[in-house]
Amino acid sequence: MEYSNLFVCLMGIGTVFVGLISLVLLVSAMSAIMRKKQNAAPVDAVAAPVQEQPDQSKKPEIMAAIAAAIADDMGTDVSAIRIVSIKKV
Repeated sequence: MEYSNLFVCLMGIGTVFVGLISLVLLVSAMSAIMRKKQNAAPVDAVAAPVQEQPDQSKKPEIMAAIAAAIADDMGTDVSAIRIVSIKKV
């Protein structure tokens, strides 16, 4: 039995659309389930206050390493670079 080109094309496109529609339905169902579980979670848990830690990132060794990396990237001497501040990202 030989299938026509139109039949094969329509079967392929139909299979893809059925698969995509089932994926959309599955993702929507999982999203609804997760929203329901998130709303049902107890709200009694209180986050611990964040304590400020002393700033350890401005040690001279780290400053020197950062200055050396910047100087190497820019192709200049380390003495030509002045670092004003460093912020942790």
